[in-house]
Amino acid sequence: MIRINITDNAEELGKKAAEAAASLIRDAIEEKSWCRMVLSTGTSQFEFFSALVKEDIDWSRVEIFHLDEYVGLPENHAASFRFYLARRFVDKVHLGKVNYVNEGNIDEISALWREKPVDIGVIGIGENGHIAFNDPPADFSSDDIYRIVTLDDRCRRQQVGEGWFPSVSDVPEKAVTMLPRAIMSVGHIITACPHTVKAEAVIKAITAPVSERIPSTILKTHPDWQLFLDRDSASLLLSI
Repeated sequence: MIRINITDNAEELGKKAAEAAASLIRDAIEEKSWCRMVLSTGTSQFEFFSALVKEDIDWSRVEIFHLDEYVGLPENHAASFRFYLARRFVDKVHLGKVNYVNEGNIDEISALWREKPVDIGVIGIGENGHIAFNDPPADFSSDDIYRIVTLDDRCRRQQVGEGWFPSVSDVPEKAVTMLPRAIMSVGHIITACPHTVKAEAVIKAITAPVSERIPSTILKTHPDWQLFLDRDSASLLLSI
């Protein structure tokens, strides 16, 4: 089931998405004293994380998983998702447990993931319709948690467009990514997806048939998917 929330701007979107995530986190802690979640990164998540760190949550009872990461990129590189999460979230809230993935510990982090259910997935949508680094065509059938994949050209160009790398040739060709079935196994999914550059991906995710050619379409088969848009990212949807 999809629930769509459209706000006026990215800042308001981030606040609303963070409030929704915080409510789910508190519910999980109240129910079982612990919350497990997986987090995406990127420029589309700036406002979300800025608002989330201000929420009143017992972060010592929260465990997070790393959604994806470039292969071969130093941990202190500005484009590293580990560096991103540390600077914008982890170092600010003092979490109970942090599970970062890289090409060398896929089996270890996958085993930790399988130990017990994961409550929340904060999952972005890429310009090419990817979720995590599952570029089209994604693999909807595998039960693996993580896999090393080759990034397609549009995905790599998005990273340049967002300012993470100076040119496409600087973007790593491979990345570790959580696979779609693992993402879909979480209890609740929240997607913060602002900005005009995401409008095409948004309309396809909502209106196109579920297909590995548009990986984000699988999200609408989840029993609880909350999609947060601003008027820019929702522009094509609002014009229907």
